Amino acid sequence: MRIENLHSEIKSYLDSSPLNRVEELAIDRIFTYPLVAIAGAGDPLFKKMKDPSVIGEHFLLPEEWLPGAETVISYFIPFSEQIRKANRKSGLPAKEWVYGRYEGEQFNESLRKFIVDYINDTGEGKALAPMLDNRFQIVDRLSSNWSERHAAYIAGLGTFSLSRSLISSKGCAGRYGNIITTIPFPVTARAYSDLYEHCNFCGECIKRCPARAISMSVPDRGAGMEKEVCANYSRDVLFPRFNPRPGCGKCQTAVPCEERIPDII
Repeated sequence: MRIENLHSEIKSYLDSSPLNRVEELAIDRIFTYPLVAIAGAGDPLFKKMKDPSVIGEHFLLPEEWLPGAETVISYFIPFSEQIRKANRKSGLPAKEWVYGRYEGEQFNESLRKFIVDYINDTGEGKALAPMLDNRFQIVDRLSSNWSERHAAYIAGLGTFSLSRSLISSKGCAGRYGNIITTIPFPVTARAYSDLYEHCNFCGECIKRCPARAISMSVPDRGAGMEKEVCANYSRDVLFPRFNPRPGCGKCQTAVPCEERIPDII
């Protein structure tokens, strides 16, 4: 199987799936075409995820999820202009955004399943999506045994930002997904060497954050988002108002990294 063929199948699924739209809000498309990259299942960076300063021992390696794992397929699906534009205003998140975030993740789940089934049905290898596996668990409310963004970083899709978003060549406003497979796809070369290489530390996400969860003062780089503060704001302010659709995204819109890698300043 060629990764180009899989990429084409993913694009077709984005075009055809009724889950990639919200008729109630006349949203014709939640996500636009994806970026796809490949990490080696044995990449040493996966073992670094077990470090308590990164994720912790509860993180499961690709081969722990799927024996015989060769590669990890990582993709980024950007939110459409319609959803991003609506959320550029200040204040509470736009209705389009919370629907895109909630219904969008339902679509993302279906996309993970589509890719897993597509690979398994070819008979060329096995595939598994950690986020769909019954072993996936959130360990302490803010940490889990698999990380879509960290896997995407390892695969070469992007680097982290002040807000803990991952900035890809199509920006940070979107969703990530990973599939572990026994197929030895060619590994994507990482075009960066630093964890924050795509972030210019402009601080615009700090101004945008209604929870005041983002600051310039965290370990070793002076950049970070306090996950507990963000989670509490979502639980206490947004969930009661938008239930069952919590989601903010202010730090991912109306910022230089919304839809591209920003200029370094």
